[in-house]
Amino acid sequence: MTQTREDFEARLRRIGAERYHDLHPFHDMLHGGGCTPDQVRAWVINRYYYQHSIPMKDAAFMSRVDDPELRRKWRSRIEDHDGTDTNEGGIRRWLRLAEAVGLDPDYVASTQGVLPATKFAVDAYVRFVREKTLLEAVAASLTELFAPKIHANRIEGLLKHYDFADDSSLSYFRTRLKEAPKDVAFGLGWVLDHADTAEKQDAAANALIFKTDVLWSQLDALHSAYVAPGRIPPGGWQPGTGLLDARAA
Repeated sequence: MTQTREDFEARLRRIGAERYHDLHPFHDMLHGGGCTPDQVRAWVINRYYYQHSIPMKDAAFMSRVDDPELRRKWRSRIEDHDGTDTNEGGIRRWLRLAEAVGLDPDYVASTQGVLPATKFAVDAYVRFVREKTLLEAVAASLTELFAPKIHANRIEGLLKHYDFADDSSLSYFRTRLKEAPKDVAFGLGWVLDHADTAEKQDAAANALIFKTDVLWSQLDALHSAYVAPGRIPPGGWQPGTGLLDARAA
């Protein structure tokens, strides 16, 4: 049975309440000041792979869209990450965070040291958006519904517990507090408008679940490699490498 617009929105929001990665123990460590400097660096390196893939995901989506109005609405997402003449963009802001935690930004941008599981998860998301229906692709982006809360908690926690945290190093998260509501307002409305059958609603909900799995699996990989039991897989970043002081030497 097709759900009402209100019931379907509530269903999507429940997915976030139950499955969003703010519930992962790694985030409890990070926001609570429990991460070592190397654990923070490992998170920055691996999360960068996700950040730098988002514009490619959005470009893949736009390449499949016939409607110019939808392309216009979606185009700002690429600009938010890649930047414009007047906006440095999220990728550059993330590299400034990398530098603040002592990493060589060129090393981070090279994506060397990214965990295999991170690559598999993020690449699967890009492929999902490229191959699935437009409805599923847009629905997968709706983790943005839950992002402002985690960004606000992250800013508060990092400022409280870590010396590297300041307005410059955390500018990525502060900017996303302004950008994400715009994106999610459009994306949520579009999904609610187009998921007009029970089958489409199920597909959209499953797409959002898939995206929460993508985010969760990245943190599982980090926790396994750098927290407990601390088994870094071949190719994963090794503490002591890729640092700014190593470049200076």
